[in-house]
Amino acid sequence: MGIEDEQDRGRRRAGQLLFAALFVLGALVLLAYLPDQTAWKSRTRLFAQPRFWPGIGVAGMVLFGALHLRAEARRLGRRWPVRADWAEARRWGAVLEHAAWFLAYVWLVPRAGYLPATLVLAPLLAWRLGYRSRRMLSIAVLFAFCVVVLFKGLLAVKIPGGALYEYLPGAWRSFFILHF
Repeated sequence: MGIEDEQDRGRRRAGQLLFAALFVLGALVLLAYLPDQTAWKSRTRLFAQPRFWPGIGVAGMVLFGALHLRAEARRLGRRWPVRADWAEARRWGAVLEHAAWFLAYVWLVPRAGYLPATLVLAPLLAWRLGYRSRRMLSIAVLFAFCVVVLFKGLLAVKIPGGALYEYLPGAWRSFFILHF
């Protein structure tokens, strides 16, 4: 019995079995897509094949992930899942929530424009993070406006204008497309 095993005796590590299962599942998906995403070239040495090293890496992920999954399943026995495992899974889901916010932002920018999308997202994220006072939401809006001015105006970052800008009168439309 190793030092780590002695330290872990009597203590559960929440989410370990769930993580191992998801890891093996993800590695199997990668392994299934490997032939479509890589090539095997004729008259090329084995170690120079485009599919060889990714195949070794993904096969290692499957093998060692499966060994970890087996070890965790044996260690936990019939005591899975418990409330702590689902609490840990919810923590992982919080990461996906924030990714969804930014995917929505990326979807909204070409439709509404950089300025309106940023002016909407910043206070919504501030609200979601718990800053609900009028002062903090105003700071979020001011921050969003400053970010747009900095990136589009001062740094001249080329961000396409939103489809919403097409409804503005001629001079306003070109001004908003160029600067906001």
